[in-house]
Amino acid sequence: MTVTLAGNNGEKNAALQRLLPTEKKFGNITLHIVIDGPIANIAFPTQKALFDTVFDGNPIYVKSISPANEGYWFFSMTYVVFKNCVVQFFNDNLNDCHGLISTLYQDIAAEIFEDAGLNGVYYNTDIEVGKLGKPLGEWP
Repeated sequence: MTVTLAGNNGEKNAALQRLLPTEKKFGNITLHIVIDGPIANIAFPTQKALFDTVFDGNPIYVKSISPANEGYWFFSMTYVVFKNCVVQFFNDNLNDCHGLISTLYQDIAAEIFEDAGLNGVYYNTDIEVGKLGKPLGEWP
C-alpha cells in the first residue's frame, strides 16, 4: 500500500519529507509514504520554522511557540498548537456505537510525527478564548 502526497510547494514538500517516515507499519501491513513534487534544498533553522512551513494554510493549525531559553530549560522546546476541536473518523471501532474514533488533532499529530526524531516537541490544543487563562499570568 502506498499513499502519495502531491504538491507544488518545494518548501512544504521538504518539511513533509523531514517529518514523515518513508514507511509506516500497521501490524503486518506496511504503508509506503511518497512525496511527489519539487523538494527544495532547505535547512529549517528551528523546529518552529519546520512546523510553520508544513502547516502553512492549514485551518486546523493555530501556531507554534518556542519559548526563549532563559536558563530554565536544558533543551529547546517547541509547542505545536492545533484548533480546539474534537475530531471523529470511522475506524471500525467496536467500542463506539458508530464505529468512530474521537480524538484531538494533537493526538493525531503526535502519532503521525512520532518517528521524526524530534526532541522537545509537544503537541497541544488551543484554549477557548475567555474560558481559561494563565493561572498566575506569567506562563509563556
